[in-house]
Amino acid sequence: MNTVKFYLFFVIFLFGFKTIIAQTSDGKEMRGVWIATVKHLDYPSSSFLSVKEQKREFVEMLDFFSEIGINAVFFQVRPAADAFFDSPYEPWSEWLTGEQGKAPQPYYDPMKFMIKECRKRGIQFHAWINPFRAVATIEFADISENHVTNRKPEWFFTYGINKYFDPGIPEVRKYIVKIIKDIVRRYDIDGIHFDDYFYPYPVRDENNKIVQVPDYKTYQKYNSGFNNIEDWRRNNLDLFIKDVYDAVKNENPYISFGIAPSGIWRNKGKDPKGSDTRGFAHYDYLYSDVLKWLKSGWVDYVAPQIYWPVGNKYADYKTLVEWWSKHTYGKQLYIGHAVYNAGKDAASRAWQNPEELPKQIQINRKTPEVLGSIFYRANSLKKNPLGFCDSLKNNYYKIKTTPPKIPFIQLPDTFVIVENDNNNVQPAETEARMPFNVFVTELGNKIMISWESKEKNNDLTYIIYKSDSKSSKYTSKTNIIAETNKTYILLKRRRLPFFRKKYGITVTATGKSQTESPASKVVFVKL
Repeated sequence: MNTVKFYLFFVIFLFGFKTIIAQTSDGKEMRGVWIATVKHLDYPSSSFLSVKEQKREFVEMLDFFSEIGINAVFFQVRPAADAFFDSPYEPWSEWLTGEQGKAPQPYYDPMKFMIKECRKRGIQFHAWINPFRAVATIEFADISENHVTNRKPEWFFTYGINKYFDPGIPEVRKYIVKIIKDIVRRYDIDGIHFDDYFYPYPVRDENNKIVQVPDYKTYQKYNSGFNNIEDWRRNNLDLFIKDVYDAVKNENPYISFGIAPSGIWRNKGKDPKGSDTRGFAHYDYLYSDVLKWLKSGWVDYVAPQIYWPVGNKYADYKTLVEWWSKHTYGKQLYIGHAVYNAGKDAASRAWQNPEELPKQIQINRKTPEVLGSIFYRANSLKKNPLGFCDSLKNNYYKIKTTPPKIPFIQLPDTFVIVENDNNNVQPAETEARMPFNVFVTELGNKIMISWESKEKNNDLTYIIYKSDSKSSKYTSKTNIIAETNKTYILLKRRRLPFFRKKYGITVTATGKSQTESPASKVVFVKL
């Protein structure tokens, strides 16, 4: 009888526990918030605060977030080719001190201060950068003499009320990468973060027609075989994102680099691979092919801003979560939430419903690929709309945790890679070549094993072996668990960690000749 009672208690405990813990297998979950500095949206509340007041305001904000379970801040350190840190390349932000180029008095480095305060509370600090916005609202902007728009006016175009870097100019891309490398090199950050701003959002004229981005001369000068300007623009951003990723990882491979695009990549009506939605599409209007960046391994995570409620007829929240969960390509997936939309005076009934945001958290946690949330934005969250912060503190975030580990970084306490016996043997001139760069990514209650191949041959078949043997002879035919023509595979694992068992995974490749390549390195995982 006592045994029965114990197991009954254990089941009830697990059932109740499940409502308050993250649904990732190890309990880790991204619980982030965006802190916007452009035009004082979140911080600081005024350009005329003293240094002491600036520090106090940030600490109070951080204490509030820590109390409700937030474990990461995405702080806008470069809103418009300016800096909330001591930059050797760009001037101090006007939204920090009231005058662009004017340092805080008495001097301090705000980013160093903020990182230190985050560390005290176990909160990650991600440096949020707007890469191409150079001047926000030209008419009212305070521009210093040494601002890059004055030093290199040929790098920019004006569109609407703002001024932008021209992404088609190679020197522009190199300049912004240099800014990012400097941040990664000098500051103890956890990540570099971009939101949805790349090419500017469309502006319409008096006839409601979209005004063309004024970069045709750049297209004529730097076009290298593209038949249309749209694909050329997308290629400019492809080159830029890859360069940023490489720069970040070369400086520090443990620093993450991620993107928070608008919530719709493409609509199904325009592209069969797109989502079943009818809304603004990032690919078509901002020229950002986020799926390509994910497939190519140029970002560590994606955090789509799904700013529609559940049941929206144009862009349903659940539909978009499900779509993104199928298009992560082994990268981490977080969801951006529109906390600013919620409230008793909200524009729609859905956002007036106190269950809307909690419902979104529940959908996330039922989707294994979703590893957390980021809330837009800080001041909106601080207002505790419809009691949402109370729900986080007392229910969803009651048990504190840390964000998931960076994908594709093989940490010694999690995964082990060993060489196979045949890895030192030069492969024969076979049609297929040995898979390499085998990586492991945690996706909730699944493990993704992904790899790369030097062969571009679509006819390759990859054979996946799993063994619990301690021997390095893994490629016995009895150990084959799957064959695929994709460069990744998802493996399920037991929900409770103490039930898991250690296995070695290795991959080979075959072509039309059926000659099997040497095996990849072995990765050990617990399933």
